[in-house]
Order: sequence, then C-alpha cells, then structure tokens
Amino acid sequence: MASPEEPAAALSRLLQGYRVTQAIHVAATLGIADLLADGPRTADELAAETGTHAPTLARLLRALASLGVLAEGDNGRFATTPVGDCLRSGEPGSLADFAAFVGRPYHWEAWSALVQSVRTGENAFRLVHGRDVWSYRAERPEEAALFDRVMATLSAAATEAVLAAYDFGRFGRLVDVGGGTGTLLAGVLAAHPALEGVLFDQPHVVARAPAVLAEAGVADRCRIEPGSFFDGVPAGADAYVLRSIVHDWGDAEAVAILRACRAAMADEGVVLVIERELGGPNEKPDAKLSDLNMLVGPGGRERSRDEYAALFGAAGLRLARVVPTVAGADVLEASPA
Repeated sequence: MASPEEPAAALSRLLQGYRVTQAIHVAATLGIADLLADGPRTADELAAETGTHAPTLARLLRALASLGVLAEGDNGRFATTPVGDCLRSGEPGSLADFAAFVGRPYHWEAWSALVQSVRTGENAFRLVHGRDVWSYRAERPEEAALFDRVMATLSAAATEAVLAAYDFGRFGRLVDVGGGTGTLLAGVLAAHPALEGVLFDQPHVVARAPAVLAEAGVADRCRIEPGSFFDGVPAGADAYVLRSIVHDWGDAEAVAILRACRAAMADEGVVLVIERELGGPNEKPDAKLSDLNMLVGPGGRERSRDEYAALFGAAGLRLARVVPTVAGADVLEASPA
C-alpha cells in the first residue's frame, strides 16, 4: 500500500500544474502525437518535421515522458503512451484541439487576472481584454474556429452518454439552442430517424454546421437558423436543448435565455438543460474548477440543483426531474410551471 503523500509535496505538485498544461499544449500545437502514429522517433527526426530546435525539443519530450504522456526508450527514441494517443488529431475522443486551446495566450492571460476577479467579482477575461470572450473570438476567426472544434469534440464525447440516459424518441421536433456546429443535434437525430431538428446559434457559428449534419446523414431533417437567444428562439418545438449554455451566463442572462425558450415552446413541451452540478462540500473538483473557468472566461457559473430549480422558476418553468449521465453532466428537464 502506497504511503500518503506529504502535504507539502501534494501542494507542490498542484502548484506545478501550469507547467504540465503548457508542455502538453506545445506538443499538441506541434502535432507530436500524429508524428509518432507510425512508431517511435528521435528528437532530431521530430525536430526536422516540426521546424524546431532539436536539443530543446528533446527537453520537452523527456518531460512529457516523465509524466506518462510519452515513453522514452534507451535508444533516444520517443513513443506515445495510451495517454499521449489522446492527442492524435481526428481520432474519436481526441483532446488535441482542447490541448491547443487551453494554452492559447488570450485564454492563459485571462487566468492571470483570477485574483482581480476574486477581489471584485468581475469577469477576468473582460478585465484583461476589455471585452467579453464572445466578442473577442468573433473578431478573430482562427480563435473562433479552434474553440468551435473544441466544443464539437466535447459535445461528441457527451452525446453518447446523453443518448444512453435520456429518451428523445417521444419528441417530434427538437431545437438545439446555442448548438454550435450541430454535433449533439446530429447525434440525437441519427439515433431517432423520426425526429426533426432545428439548430440555432450565431451566424458565424452555424456557418460551419452543414458539413457536420451532412456527414451524419441528417441534413434533410434539420433546419439551420442563425440568431441570438437573447432575441428569441425558434417557436413550436416539443423540446429545447441547452447543453453547456446556461453555465456561461450570470443569473439574469440565464433566466432571459430560459424565458425565451418558455415563450417559444409548446404548452406540453420541455426544456432540457445539460450541465454538471456543483455537488456537495469536498467533492466534484471538475465541477468546482469549471466554476472558476466560468468566472474567468465567459463570466457565468456552475450551479447546484436547487440553483437551477430557482432559475427555472424565475423563467416560468419548473424542474420536473434530473437524469444523470455517465459523462458527469445531468439532463435537467423542466416543464411549464
């Protein structure tokens, strides 16, 4: 049985997390895992492929090998491990785009203002960049495209769990509110051939959706509507899905979004909010750290079940049931109050 970690050692390990993030980010940016797909290679060979300084690249690779992301052989050749394989692009469940995103300077710089957020309650991203994260990315198409790819990857990972936990077969028409490029909606429609869908998000986001829907073979059953959920959402559907949307916003904006759905839905319809709950004291670190990420980035927050129930009530809805999924998020189903 392993001996417990000394408190100072445990804290030191946590403090060095930023180093690990940046090291993995660089490997993802350089495409190291893709270059190792056919087998081990030396730092010199990888440097020639990536246009990097070989001795310095070797320092990065050996650090990643010490963390279990890569494996360093006695012959100076490096290979991926099962952990490192998750950085291969284009693979199911790949975290390559996520690793590239979390190390981007604009995202990293916002986290440097966490102390100001804690002192003032203000959004760190706006403090650093002078505008909200949505405006910032809208002005920088390359950053917006990377973020959309990350959201699509995370949505694909969550879709299977959501489909296994919740029955969408009872609906005739489904609106995915803030549905990005349509990954979740495409999965739901593919699983339920009688269902029709509407993908609703900002114009520059849904512009990339047709290819996703076509690849899933559901484009003929899905209408794409561009717009802002603060101006209203498409009317008359049986269900309105909001996955990882409500947590992006403060309470006033969250209620406004839910009210828009309530105004548009059929009387017997439902609103399905897919989010992770905060959990109780001393548990769910992923949820608690995601809550800080909402504070730093979009300016929202993660919430408890009671807090979601209060949001629903303020929007003319009532929390009917909560359906857990194996992915850690829950489907919170709300019906008209």
